[in-house]
Amino acid sequence: MQPGNLFTAIPATLPDELFETLTATDAVKIERIVSRGHASPEGFWYDQEQSEWVLVLRGEARLQIEGRDELIHLSEGMYFNIPAHLKHRVAWTKEDAETIWLAVFY
Repeated sequence: MQPGNLFTAIPATLPDELFETLTATDAVKIERIVSRGHASPEGFWYDQEQSEWVLVLRGEARLQIEGRDELIHLSEGMYFNIPAHLKHRVAWTKEDAETIWLAVFY
């Protein structure tokens, strides 16, 4: 095994969000997500089988929870736990810099 760096190996252009599985077992998956101005398509909601804990390491993002008017604003160092089947979407990420997430699915 080799050490890794969550802040390197980011492509200069990101036409789509970058999803990279860092490690996984039958019960847990840890993923790096890189966004640059990406958001979920209008009308699209994630409805996941597993809970997801997300941490914004760099950048900013806003999450929307179905049925709630107020967006959840996450900046560097902030985390949020999304229970399984809680419908949510990414409403906004910074366009002029990467938003680097650490996501733990459990």
